Amino acid sequence: MSTGLPQGAVPRLERPGPLRDRVYEALLELITTRALRPGRHLVESELAGHLGVSRQPVREALQRLNTEGWVDLRPAQGAFVHEPTEEEADQLLTVRTLLEAEAARLAAGNADDAGVEALEEILAEGLEAVGADDVDAAVALNARFHAKVMELAGNAVLAELAAQVDRRVRWYYTPVARQRGGQSWVEHRELVAAIAAHDEQLATRLMREHTEHTRRSYRARADS
Repeated sequence: MSTGLPQGAVPRLERPGPLRDRVYEALLELITTRALRPGRHLVESELAGHLGVSRQPVREALQRLNTEGWVDLRPAQGAFVHEPTEEEADQLLTVRTLLEAEAARLAAGNADDAGVEALEEILAEGLEAVGADDVDAAVALNARFHAKVMELAGNAVLAELAAQVDRRVRWYYTPVARQRGGQSWVEHRELVAAIAAHDEQLATRLMREHTEHTRRSYRARADS
Protein backbone atom coordinates (compact mmCIF):
# COMPACT_ATOMS: atom_id res chain seq x y z
CA MET A 1 0.00 0.00 0.00
CA SER A 2 1.32 3.42 -0.90
CA THR A 3 2.05 5.74 1.99
CA GLY A 4 2.73 8.71 -0.26
CA LEU A 5 5.31 11.39 0.40
CA PRO A 6 5.31 14.17 3.01
CA GLN A 7 3.30 17.16 1.85
CA GLY A 8 5.54 19.64 0.07
CA ALA A 9 8.39 17.13 -0.16
CA VAL A 10 8.28 16.57 -3.91
CA PRO A 11 10.63 19.03 -5.63
CA ARG A 12 9.76 20.72 -8.91
CA LEU A 13 11.34 19.24 -12.00
CA GLU A 14 13.26 22.19 -13.36
CA ARG A 15 13.55 22.68 -17.10
CA PRO A 16 15.47 22.41 -19.38
CA GLY A 17 17.72 19.35 -19.32
CA PRO A 18 17.19 15.66 -20.07
CA LEU A 19 14.14 14.38 -18.21
CA ARG A 20 16.03 11.42 -16.74
CA ASP A 21 18.57 13.81 -15.20
CA ARG A 22 15.87 15.97 -13.66
CA VAL A 23 14.09 12.91 -12.27
CA TYR A 24 17.43 11.69 -10.88
CA GLU A 25 18.05 15.03 -9.14
CA ALA A 26 14.53 15.08 -7.72
CA LEU A 27 14.80 11.55 -6.33
CA LEU A 28 18.27 12.20 -4.93
CA GLU A 29 16.97 15.29 -3.14
CA LEU A 30 14.11 13.24 -1.65
CA ILE A 31 16.59 10.62 -0.46
CA THR A 32 19.18 13.01 1.00
CA THR A 33 16.51 14.97 2.89
CA ARG A 34 15.04 11.62 4.05
CA ALA A 35 11.61 12.35 2.63
CA LEU A 36 12.31 8.89 1.19
CA ARG A 37 13.79 7.12 4.18
CA PRO A 38 16.40 4.33 4.20
CA GLY A 39 14.75 0.99 3.51
CA ARG A 40 11.76 2.58 1.76
CA HIS A 41 10.37 0.55 -1.15
CA LEU A 42 10.50 2.66 -4.31
CA VAL A 43 7.62 1.84 -6.62
CA GLU A 44 8.20 3.14 -10.16
CA SER A 45 4.55 3.86 -10.91
CA GLU A 46 4.09 5.69 -7.60
CA LEU A 47 7.18 7.85 -8.07
CA ALA A 48 6.21 8.57 -11.69
CA GLY A 49 2.80 9.75 -10.49
CA HIS A 50 4.30 12.01 -7.82
CA LEU A 51 6.72 13.57 -10.31
CA GLY A 52 4.27 13.76 -13.21
CA VAL A 53 6.40 11.71 -15.60
CA SER A 54 6.32 8.29 -17.24
CA ARG A 55 7.93 5.24 -15.63
CA GLN A 56 10.88 5.13 -18.07
CA PRO A 57 12.86 8.14 -16.72
CA VAL A 58 12.11 6.93 -13.19
CA ARG A 59 13.52 3.50 -14.06
CA GLU A 60 16.64 5.10 -15.58
CA ALA A 61 17.10 7.35 -12.53
CA LEU A 62 16.77 4.39 -10.15
CA GLN A 63 19.41 2.48 -12.09
CA ARG A 64 21.79 5.44 -11.82
CA LEU A 65 21.06 5.83 -8.10
CA ASN A 66 21.77 2.12 -7.68
CA THR A 67 25.14 2.51 -9.40
CA GLU A 68 26.01 5.38 -7.04
CA GLY A 69 24.95 3.50 -3.91
CA TRP A 70 21.82 5.47 -3.02
CA VAL A 71 19.36 2.73 -4.04
CA ASP A 72 19.47 -1.06 -3.81
CA LEU A 73 17.88 -3.04 -6.66
CA ARG A 74 16.80 -6.47 -5.37
CA PRO A 75 15.84 -9.26 -7.78
CA ALA A 76 12.10 -9.98 -7.77
CA GLN A 77 11.56 -7.34 -5.07
CA GLY A 78 12.29 -4.00 -6.71
CA ALA A 79 14.12 -0.85 -5.63
CA PHE A 80 14.74 0.25 -2.05
CA VAL A 81 16.47 3.27 -0.56
CA HIS A 82 19.88 2.10 0.61
CA GLU A 83 20.33 1.63 4.36
CA PRO A 84 23.87 2.76 5.15
CA THR A 85 25.95 0.51 7.36
CA GLU A 86 27.79 1.89 10.36
CA GLU A 87 31.08 1.17 8.58
CA GLU A 88 30.03 3.16 5.48
CA ALA A 89 29.02 6.15 7.58
CA ASP A 90 32.16 5.96 9.70
CA GLN A 91 34.45 5.86 6.68
CA LEU A 92 32.74 8.78 4.97
CA LEU A 93 32.62 10.95 8.08
CA THR A 94 36.30 10.21 8.74
CA VAL A 95 37.20 11.43 5.25
CA ARG A 96 35.00 14.46 5.80
CA THR A 97 36.98 15.31 8.95
CA LEU A 98 40.23 15.35 6.98
CA LEU A 99 38.83 17.55 4.19
CA GLU A 100 37.04 19.97 6.50
CA ALA A 101 39.99 20.40 8.85
CA GLU A 102 42.25 21.37 5.94
CA ALA A 103 39.57 23.71 4.60
CA ALA A 104 39.34 25.45 7.98
CA ARG A 105 43.12 25.91 8.08
CA LEU A 106 43.16 27.47 4.61
CA ALA A 107 40.10 29.61 5.33
CA ALA A 108 41.80 31.02 8.43
CA GLY A 109 44.74 32.02 6.27
CA ASN A 110 42.71 33.42 3.37
CA ALA A 111 39.40 34.80 4.67
CA ASP A 112 38.77 38.54 4.33
CA ASP A 113 36.22 40.63 6.20
CA ALA A 114 33.49 39.89 3.67
CA GLY A 115 34.08 36.16 4.02
CA VAL A 116 33.90 36.30 7.81
CA GLU A 117 30.73 38.39 7.59
CA ALA A 118 29.15 35.77 5.31
CA LEU A 119 29.94 33.06 7.86
CA GLU A 120 28.46 35.17 10.64
CA GLU A 121 25.23 35.62 8.66
CA ILE A 122 24.86 31.86 8.17
CA LEU A 123 25.69 31.36 11.84
CA ALA A 124 22.89 33.73 12.89
CA GLU A 125 20.39 31.95 10.63
CA GLY A 126 21.49 28.58 11.98
CA LEU A 127 21.02 29.63 15.59
CA GLU A 128 17.57 30.96 14.68
CA ALA A 129 16.64 27.63 13.02
CA VAL A 130 17.78 25.67 16.07
CA GLY A 131 15.81 28.00 18.33
CA ALA A 132 12.70 27.34 16.23
CA ASP A 133 13.42 23.57 16.20
CA ASP A 134 13.43 23.71 12.40
CA VAL A 135 15.60 20.66 11.71
CA ASP A 136 15.32 20.85 7.91
CA ALA A 137 16.50 24.47 7.89
CA ALA A 138 19.29 23.71 10.37
CA VAL A 139 20.54 20.83 8.20
CA ALA A 140 20.48 23.00 5.06
CA LEU A 141 22.24 25.86 6.86
CA ASN A 142 24.85 23.48 8.27
CA ALA A 143 25.63 22.42 4.70
CA ARG A 144 25.81 26.08 3.63
CA PHE A 145 28.17 26.91 6.49
CA HIS A 146 30.60 24.14 5.63
CA ALA A 147 30.37 24.97 1.93
CA LYS A 148 31.25 28.59 2.71
CA VAL A 149 34.30 27.55 4.74
CA MET A 150 35.33 25.37 1.80
CA GLU A 151 34.87 28.31 -0.58
CA LEU A 152 36.99 30.58 1.63
CA ALA A 153 39.72 27.92 1.63
CA GLY A 154 40.28 28.77 -2.03
CA ASN A 155 41.45 25.31 -3.09
CA ALA A 156 39.49 24.06 -6.12
CA VAL A 157 40.68 20.46 -5.83
CA LEU A 158 39.75 20.30 -2.15
CA ALA A 159 36.34 21.80 -2.96
CA GLU A 160 35.76 19.22 -5.69
CA LEU A 161 36.55 16.36 -3.32
CA ALA A 162 34.29 17.84 -0.65
CA ALA A 163 31.45 18.21 -3.16
CA GLN A 164 31.63 14.47 -3.85
CA VAL A 165 30.85 13.65 -0.22
CA ASP A 166 28.64 16.65 0.62
CA ARG A 167 25.26 15.14 -0.19
CA ARG A 168 26.03 11.90 1.58
CA VAL A 169 27.26 13.82 4.64
CA ARG A 170 23.95 15.71 4.67
CA TRP A 171 22.15 12.34 4.49
CA TYR A 172 24.05 11.06 7.53
CA TYR A 173 23.80 14.34 9.43
CA THR A 174 20.00 14.69 9.24
CA PRO A 175 19.21 11.97 11.85
CA VAL A 176 21.54 13.54 14.45
CA ALA A 177 20.76 17.20 13.69
CA ARG A 178 18.32 17.60 16.56
CA GLN A 179 20.64 15.70 18.91
CA ARG A 180 23.58 17.94 17.96
CA GLY A 181 21.28 20.98 18.03
CA GLY A 182 22.61 24.16 19.53
CA GLN A 183 25.98 22.64 20.44
CA SER A 184 26.86 22.26 16.78
CA TRP A 185 26.26 25.97 16.22
CA VAL A 186 28.22 26.92 19.35
CA GLU A 187 31.12 25.05 17.73
CA HIS A 188 30.48 26.94 14.48
CA ARG A 189 30.69 30.24 16.39
CA GLU A 190 34.07 29.29 17.88
CA LEU A 191 35.29 28.31 14.43
CA VAL A 192 34.21 31.63 12.91
CA ALA A 193 36.13 33.45 15.64
CA ALA A 194 39.28 31.42 14.88
CA ILE A 195 38.96 32.13 11.14
CA ALA A 196 38.39 35.83 11.81
CA ALA A 197 41.55 35.86 13.94
CA HIS A 198 43.47 34.06 11.13
CA ASP A 199 44.48 31.39 13.67
CA GLU A 200 45.12 28.45 11.36
CA GLN A 201 46.13 26.01 14.09
CA LEU A 202 43.06 26.73 16.24
CA ALA A 203 40.71 26.65 13.25
CA THR A 204 42.09 23.24 12.22
CA ARG A 205 41.66 21.81 15.73
CA LEU A 206 38.15 23.20 16.17
CA MET A 207 36.95 21.87 12.82
CA ARG A 208 38.46 18.46 13.48
CA GLU A 209 36.74 18.29 16.88
CA HIS A 210 33.48 19.58 15.39
CA THR A 211 33.30 16.95 12.65
CA GLU A 212 34.40 14.23 15.05
CA HIS A 213 31.51 15.14 17.37
CA THR A 214 29.08 14.59 14.48
CA ARG A 215 30.73 11.25 13.62
CA ARG A 216 30.48 10.08 17.23
CA SER A 217 26.85 11.23 17.45
CA TYR A 218 26.00 9.17 14.39
CA ARG A 219 27.75 6.12 15.80
CA ALA A 220 26.01 6.52 19.16
CA ARG A 221 22.67 6.70 17.36
CA ALA A 222 23.48 3.54 15.38
CA ASP A 223 24.47 1.71 18.57
CA SER A 224 21.41 2.77 20.55
